[in-house]
Amino acid sequence: MLAENIGLRHDPAPGKTSSILFTLPDFCEMHDPVTPKRSKNAKDIRGDRKSTVLGWLAGWSMKLLAATLRLEVREECGISTPDAEVPPVIYILWHNRFFTVPPAWGRICGSTRQCVALTSASRDGNMVAHAMAVFGLGAIRGSSSRRAVAALVGLKRALLEGFDVCLTPDGPRGPRYKIQGGFLKLAQTTGAPIVPVHVRFSSAWRLKTWDRFVIPKPFSRVEVVFSEAITLPRDMDDVDFEVERLRIETLMINGTDDA
Repeated sequence: MLAENIGLRHDPAPGKTSSILFTLPDFCEMHDPVTPKRSKNAKDIRGDRKSTVLGWLAGWSMKLLAATLRLEVREECGISTPDAEVPPVIYILWHNRFFTVPPAWGRICGSTRQCVALTSASRDGNMVAHAMAVFGLGAIRGSSSRRAVAALVGLKRALLEGFDVCLTPDGPRGPRYKIQGGFLKLAQTTGAPIVPVHVRFSSAWRLKTWDRFVIPKPFSRVEVVFSEAITLPRDMDDVDFEVERLRIETLMINGTDDA
């Protein structure tokens, strides 16, 4: 599953997409020669051949279904303008809406920007990571229940290396439409702008999962909006932090069609 809650307390080459699938140890090895070849907690990352194959199949199924959709993509943060010099950003979207975001992202900026998604360290996370790879997105594995610190380090490094990062602030287990604060601390400490992503469906199936995961019906209309970027001040106290969390949560809820 896509993950966000990372348990915090309180220049890519132009014209290329990121087709590399990496976990945090791989990312550290690629960018830090001092890091050991394999971290001690790498065994915490779960995956097997079955979840890998299912991930690829899911990714290509998503891609084929997306090709039938009337996908309406709008962005208000400058990411589709190559000469806008938009710094690496943190995309946030509800866990039940990530089905159509990868093809939407690829349409408007997949050839000029690179992105990694945070997925859980479970086998489900391995499946999602390989599904995202079909769209040219990389993956960092971790969540609040496993590899929280490692995930945070990986996300910070990704932003410093020029990658956008994608998080689901109510994942991987919910509650649905309830924002956890991890991504806010990530944005605050790195200075990376937050880009809320809203998705609305004209006709869709809603699964009986904790998040009521949404799959658009073929040939239906889907609207994806990459909203205006939000930059947080670095010196927020606890009260200001909670005010910002609630403000962004309300903004995200207002962008849904089923809250």
